[in-house]
Amino acid sequence: MKTAVTFLAVATLLAGAPAVAQEAPSPVTASTQQADELGEIIVLARRSGAPMWTVTKGDSTLILVGAITGLPRDLEWRPDDLEAAAARSDLILTPQVGRASITDVLRVLWRIRTIARMPQGQTSADYLTLEWQTRLDAVMAGERNQDWREKSLLILGFDLMKDKAGYTGRGGRDDALDVIERAGRRARVDIRPVGTVRGDELIDSLITAPQSSHVACVQAAVAAAEIGPDAARQRAEAWRALRVPEVIDSPLDKALAQCWPWGDPEIAPQLHSQWAAAIETALFSPGVTMGVAPVRLLAEEGGVLDDLEARGFEIDGPEWK
Repeated sequence: MKTAVTFLAVATLLAGAPAVAQEAPSPVTASTQQADELGEIIVLARRSGAPMWTVTKGDSTLILVGAITGLPRDLEWRPDDLEAAAARSDLILTPQVGRASITDVLRVLWRIRTIARMPQGQTSADYLTLEWQTRLDAVMAGERNQDWREKSLLILGFDLMKDKAGYTGRGGRDDALDVIERAGRRARVDIRPVGTVRGDELIDSLITAPQSSHVACVQAAVAAAEIGPDAARQRAEAWRALRVPEVIDSPLDKALAQCWPWGDPEIAPQLHSQWAAAIETALFSPGVTMGVAPVRLLAEEGGVLDDLEARGFEIDGPEWK
């Protein structure tokens, strides 16, 4: 049942992005802000400690904030400044939301055994090489219950990140997405998810994917788990210090990128293309648009920032490669 709840949450809040109930959104009007006011917004956002980049095209300014989930509760950063900047934006773009119906929920409950467990009689050793199984055994050596050997590789990967690598997911301290959405709602800024993913597509990807498709997820999760709980803290501290390449190269961030939904060959292209389309539209919309996206999506090789740079846009912000 715990597994069912986990995946129902993902299906309705894809990548940790809650659907925002809004009054009828007002269109983004041509900005009347002076240059000094725009400068104040950018300065506020940068003071928060979250990695951010600005791109300006005519009277359109795009502020891209790179977010991560799983901030330790005792991590110190300055969300108040980011809230102030978000409240003064004309439009806020947030990650995709999953749209799950009652039928989708029932399908998860009906097929939870398929999602959560190995096929009858199989264990992780049937899919991992001897080297990786040996490393997994070492990480799990202190476990009294050997039930983990028969968990599906996807569930095993998430458990390794949570229980061994210190990843708290949405249960940690408020992250950049939480802060920006809260500020936008209070200031009645237009908040728009960049797209949606249908619940039936999400569920299909969970039910029909063979165990072999999650091998890369488990291997990356094992590498993060070998570091221990410090894996999550090291990643978060690099994010706060604007060491973006270090965040992208962290074992925990690599594991999250390899696991569902970002590692799914059917779902991941949708997530990337929806962000690309939303950013393209924002570059031609007057005013200040703040987009809060996974930092990896922005800064990875061939990601959003590389694409903008290749197209000749001047990008102002921390080094990302």
